[in-house]
Amino acid sequence: MNQCREFYRLMLQGSHAMARWELEMSTNILRSRKRQALLFLMLLPIIIGGIAIAAGDGELPSLIGGKSAYMPSHYTNAIFFASIFVGLCAGLITGCIGAGGGFIIAPALMSVGVKGILAVGTDLFHIFAKAIMGSVLHRKLGNISISLAVTFLVGSLIGATLGGMLNRYLYDLNPVLSDMFITTVYVFILGFLAFYAMNDYLRARHSEKAAAKKQSENPQGPAEREAIPPMGKRLQAINVPPMLTFDEGVTPGGRKISALFLVISGLIVGLAAAIMGVGGGFLTFPIFVYGLGVSSMTTVGTDIFQIVFTAGYSALSQYALFGFVFYTLAMGMLIGSLIGVQIGSLVTKVVPGITIRGFFAVAVSAGFINRAFALPQKLVSMEYITLSKEAGAMLNTIGNVLFFAAITAFTVWVLYTFVINFKELKKGGH
Repeated sequence: MNQCREFYRLMLQGSHAMARWELEMSTNILRSRKRQALLFLMLLPIIIGGIAIAAGDGELPSLIGGKSAYMPSHYTNAIFFASIFVGLCAGLITGCIGAGGGFIIAPALMSVGVKGILAVGTDLFHIFAKAIMGSVLHRKLGNISISLAVTFLVGSLIGATLGGMLNRYLYDLNPVLSDMFITTVYVFILGFLAFYAMNDYLRARHSEKAAAKKQSENPQGPAEREAIPPMGKRLQAINVPPMLTFDEGVTPGGRKISALFLVISGLIVGLAAAIMGVGGGFLTFPIFVYGLGVSSMTTVGTDIFQIVFTAGYSALSQYALFGFVFYTLAMGMLIGSLIGVQIGSLVTKVVPGITIRGFFAVAVSAGFINRAFALPQKLVSMEYITLSKEAGAMLNTIGNVLFFAAITAFTVWVLYTFVINFKELKKGGH
């Protein structure tokens, strides 16, 4: 139990690292006129296409291709504005809670009827687009170990390839099987996070002193962890050439780890990122710190480095080339997330830390409940369990209602808090 709790803590720190990266990427984009112009150019074909469709006499097909290319051929205003709302919610979660909001995007898109594989590809493309405009040469890259990063990327790109191939194979075999597989992965990952997040919140409520102490440790970013955990010590003691040296500034003479373990770690992160459509930061942090014994700062730098390349490679080579990216959704989510991250980060300055912890628990639990309630209907469709169609549909509807009610309530709360405290935030120079 203690090991699971420690693993959760490190997964949370990984999410914090991803959130800080998203906040800084968004800030870089909004403060640069060149990047704003680039965003407008990326949106221009969508705008022109929408005008042409509205003015045209003929109707376009709803989809390009069939099972092998599921990308919608055009957008509607409803789809575009809905995508902005989804991006806004994810951005608010990222900025306010200090955890990557990617775990909300795929469940949200799947809940409104978007195929799982398309939701995954679109989310990865949205992350990649943000990384490109935010610039790859990020100041935090000064914290990375080049040898660790490059070796890790070897594994992550292999993992991303396998994850993309697996998703496409399952989709070609049976689209319902593909949705069921992606949903199952989300149920297990979000279920683990939801259990410990809610437990952490309830424990913090029972002890305000403990909550204040934890809040003072800066929940918006990973805490320093310079001591090597037991598992890290064991792996670093295994001498399997080639050995990589890192963290010279933390430990005299540096620490050493076999390149084999870096490749395996990258494989796991790349596989998860490609299957779930996330940056993978929530896994990189616990694997590096808890498993490999890498210092916090080196882990953060490597995490940021892998997000750019793993997300980009996965989005383009494993999904976009096969028609599994809905570009209109991706651009709409990008716009929404740019705004949401900024608003959410400001709100954290006027609310207590215990509230932020509570909303993180609610947000993760909402995603878990959504996918957990959707799973029975997919199992019934695959004839794995016996349940009436009406019961399966009702469970799916309940999950969707609870999910969107929780996310909408969170969004309204954050925006309301921002509006009523706008003058105070403005006086603070924000």
